[in-house]
Amino acid sequence: MIRGIVISLTEDGRLELPPEILSQLPPNVQFEVSVSENEIILKKLQIPTVDLDNFFQRLEQQPPAPDELSLEEISELVKEVRRKRRAR
Repeated sequence: MIRGIVISLTEDGRLELPPEILSQLPPNVQFEVSVSENEIILKKLQIPTVDLDNFFQRLEQQPPAPDELSLEEISELVKEVRRKRRAR
C-alpha cells in the first residue's frame, strides 16, 4: 500500500494521480467513492463476469438430478392439481 502521496485537484475539477498509483490500476476499473468531511475513499468494485455460453454448456453437461421429475410426472401432477381445483 502506498501512503503519504499528495495529489491535487485541478482547476477543472479533476484529481491528478501520480504515475506510481496509476501503474497499479488496471484499465477500465471502476470504484465506489465515499466522501466525508476529511477523506475520500475509493473502493474497487468487484464486478463478476459471467460467460453465459460457457455456463449453459456446463449446465447441459451436468447429469440429471436423481430426484428430478420426468415430464410425464410433472404433467400428472398438473392434471391432479387442476382436478382438485375444479372439484371445489
